[in-house]
Formats: sequence, structure tokens, C-alpha cells
Amino acid sequence: MEAKTRTLSEDETFMQRALDLASLGEGRVSPNPMVGCVIVLENEIIGEGYHEQYGEAHAEPNAIKTVKDKSLLQNATLYVSLEPCAHHGKTPPCAELIARHRLKKVVIGALDSNPLVAGKGISLLRAAGIEVVSGVLEEKVRLQNRRFFTRMEKKRPYILLKWAQTQDRFIARTNFDSKWISSALSRQLVHRWRTEEDAIMVGTHTAHYDNPRLNVRDWTGKDPIRVLIDRQLRLSPELNLFDDSQHTLIYNYKQEKTIGQTYWIQVKEPFGLHALLEDLQQKGVQSLLVEGGAALLQDFIREELWDEARVFTGNLRFGLGIPAPVLPGLPEKRISLETDVLETYFNHE
Repeated sequence: MEAKTRTLSEDETFMQRALDLASLGEGRVSPNPMVGCVIVLENEIIGEGYHEQYGEAHAEPNAIKTVKDKSLLQNATLYVSLEPCAHHGKTPPCAELIARHRLKKVVIGALDSNPLVAGKGISLLRAAGIEVVSGVLEEKVRLQNRRFFTRMEKKRPYILLKWAQTQDRFIARTNFDSKWISSALSRQLVHRWRTEEDAIMVGTHTAHYDNPRLNVRDWTGKDPIRVLIDRQLRLSPELNLFDDSQHTLIYNYKQEKTIGQTYWIQVKEPFGLHALLEDLQQKGVQSLLVEGGAALLQDFIREELWDEARVFTGNLRFGLGIPAPVLPGLPEKRISLETDVLETYFNHE
């Protein structure tokens, strides 16, 4: 017996289009959420837009701008993936703009968790006599903006763990050498991921033995902020992480100084992951990609400070080496990439 495929409702169809548009802002709007907007009249799209760049216009004004005859807006329905803002920030309130154009109806994917909005946008629209419907494809909206919602609701960045392991579950050889467990295609994919996250972090052993650059070379996009805990400042200043080629934060017990884009941040003892994440959140970091090593990754897992993990398993065997971290539960996604297998885990706790 064939399984029945659920048909999307009219509202869900246009909201899905708003979600597709929102995704075009990935990697460019943080710490704002990705938002898409579609304006519909008599079942036809007459305008659409999305939040394209942090600090610039939001999705709603970008969509309204594309409607040539503004008189049509009074009878139109506006679909937006996230509740319109109701406060003055880098741009004017979108809810006020919608009210001013007297749209007939607004359909919202999910409420905004930002306390500056959090229902105020809907209240403003209803006070202007606009019909408001919310919760359309809400789970999809929250999944797309899981980084934003995590920062707003958990008061820390969204934490994505990543590592490559051998068939016999080692992350590096006994001498800490880990090149190359994964394939060239997998490594290119990691560079794409780096463009999508605000910050990237490695432990002191990885910094010392691998001497990584933690930049974007095999993809096009922005470099993430580099984050390192070097409590006693024992790492060599000759390492690539100290080359001042990109924004770098070094948390330590010894000194506070700035050289170019490199910031030494002096912290009080003891200093742990919770304090690090709190400080990054206050600095506007919405997502953190943790690339190793094994001890640092296991610390995040042990303290339940992770939201997603992406694990490559290559076709090598080391026999002996540094054991890979251990995740609870089973992977929710599994794909093949050349000689590798990529498994994705989500922490639902």
C-alpha cells in the first residue's frame, strides 16, 4: 500500500517560498535571523524579498519595495517567516511599515524570541486592524533559524561539533597527527560550513600539533572569528592562529592586549566553557563551530553544551591513536561523500 503524500495548504505553500528566500541570507545576516517575505494577491505573488545583509533592510521592506503599484497592498496578504520587528534598531520597525501600507492580512511562520519583539510585532499589526495568523510551518522556521533561537532562548551560541575519525574510531595518531583522515571533498565541505558560522574553535593541542589557519580557502565566503583558550599563553606566537589575518580571540589568565585583529582576553581563574560561551554570546556570536581536538570536543559533550555534531568516518585504520569523542544516541542523517561517511547528530535535551 502506497503512503499518502500530504499536500501543502495555500498558506504553507507561500510560507515555504518565504523560507526558501530566507535561506539566501545564510552566512550574511548573523546575529540577525534569516527571514523571507512574500506578498500575495488573489493567489499570485506580487512581491517578495529577504533579509540580505546584516545592518541593511529586513525582508518585509525589501518585499514591499518590489510591488510597483502600492495600492494593491491594501488587499494583499503578506507572508513572513518570522514575526515582524516592532523596535528601532539598525532599521525602522517592520511592523509599523506593514501597518502604514494597510495590508489586509499577515501570515507569520514563528514568533520572534528576541525580547525586543516577542509578540509586540503581532500586537502592533492587530492594533492597526490587520488580520494576523501565526505558526505556519513553525518547526521549519525554527530549524532554519536554530542558531538565532538558541542564542535568544539559551543565552549562548549554537554549538556545532565536527571531527573526522578512522574506521577504528581514532581522531589522530599517537603523535597527534591527523592528516588526512577525510577526503578532499569532505574538507571542502568543511570550508563551506566555516562560512556559515560566526566563530570557530580548536583546543591547544590541535593548535600546537596541526597549526591550523581556521580560515576559508576552498570555498567563497567570510572567515569565521577564531577562538582559542590558551590559559597560560604557552602556544608559540609563530603559529598561524597568531598571524592577524582574521578576527581572533585568545582567552587567557595572563594579559589583556590587542594587536590588529587579535585580542588577548584576560579572564579570572577558573575559566570554563560556560563562561566562554556567555562571553561569546555577549559579543554577538550566534554560532560556534568546534573542530577539535578530542579532549575539547568531549568536554562540550560531557557538559551537554552542544546542539549538533557532524562526524566524518574515513576509510583509514590507525590501529593505535587518540580515541574519537563519543556521542550519546544515534545519528539522524547519514550520507556518503567519496570514501567518507558523514553522520549528523542533534542534541534534543
